[in-house]
Amino acid sequence: MNFTIRVKTGKRSLIIKQSRNYVEKYPQVPAPEDRALREAEFYQLVAQEEALSKKMPKLNGVDKENHVLNLEDLGNGVDYTFLYQEENIIDEAELKQLMTFIAELHNRINTSTTEARLPNREMRKLNHEHIFIYPYLEDNGLDLDDILPGLQAVGKPYKQDEVLKDKVKTLGERYLQDGKNLLHGDYFPGSWLKTGQGIKIIDPEFCFFGDVEFEIGVTLAHLKMADQPNEIVEKALKFYKDKHALENSLCMQFMAVEILRRILGLAQLPLSIDLKNRKDLLEEARTLLIKT
Repeated sequence: MNFTIRVKTGKRSLIIKQSRNYVEKYPQVPAPEDRALREAEFYQLVAQEEALSKKMPKLNGVDKENHVLNLEDLGNGVDYTFLYQEENIIDEAELKQLMTFIAELHNRINTSTTEARLPNREMRKLNHEHIFIYPYLEDNGLDLDDILPGLQAVGKPYKQDEVLKDKVKTLGERYLQDGKNLLHGDYFPGSWLKTGQGIKIIDPEFCFFGDVEFEIGVTLAHLKMADQPNEIVEKALKFYKDKHALENSLCMQFMAVEILRRILGLAQLPLSIDLKNRKDLLEEARTLLIKT
């Protein structure tokens, strides 16, 4: 999303992150220029909770005029996108840490515990477009065969499915509503960092107060797209529900929407699953949305 560099001086190393008025990876896609300031607000809220802040980089400073963050350098870590590659299964203890962190975020920072509000409406509007609208446009300019031959034909029926699109529209309207709990907003393997100091959580620029079911639905969707065993997906849900309540049906609907948008939309993942597996996931997602 952002222009990010590591700066090394004679005394320390730090991460400089600037948000510009477009998506760094996709310069043709406009994005809110001040999104780094919303991320800073998230870090400032989390800084009040030691159990959470120790799992995230420290915010050293903010240049509001230029939309720049000065962040702690967590070292030479790797994110968890390796899970998308064949036969990589997440360690259960690491999964528990990840689900415990997000449950604790929802428990500790919500409308009952803080007067702060983080609507982040412009970023939500951008996300809403790419989750709930763009994948279902008949001519959105994206040739899915460039990603995987045969995917364009597989995706076509979903763009013509009015019943499905009505369900997606309803969920999109819910996503845009304010909720009770502070969400990371993009809790998936690309935001989980394996470092020498343990697991760290990064990139909360899509944060807002919303439904926890959206947050966990996104996470479960990525575990499924990473072809993790069913028992891993079930354990992730259990680890979360041991700490925080969840409406299963709504969570599964948000999971389904995330699967659809990641396979059919612009924000593609480095998935190793073949065309048949993607087709199966799309069909499963549609069934979940239509029947719930």
